[in-house]
Amino acid sequence: MAKVMHIRDVPDEVHDALVEAAQAQGLSLTRYLQRELEHLAKRAQVVGHNAGVIRSTQANVRGRPDRDTILSVLREGRGE
Repeated sequence: MAKVMHIRDVPDEVHDALVEAAQAQGLSLTRYLQRELEHLAKRAQVVGHNAGVIRSTQANVRGRPDRDTILSVLREGRGE
């Protein structure tokens, strides 16, 4: 079930900027904030997942690869 949230003490300039951003995208302030909160929640999940991958990889990799090695493997994985 959807939850109701209430945010107090939002400064006028922040509210104005959010209203302007919502209007620029043709959204109500409520819909704009819902979408932004969904994105924020997903980013938090991605960060948690990435941290788990890093821990797992570090546990399985002998030694510590240097920055250039990491970037090279990332580029290779992306097909760059």
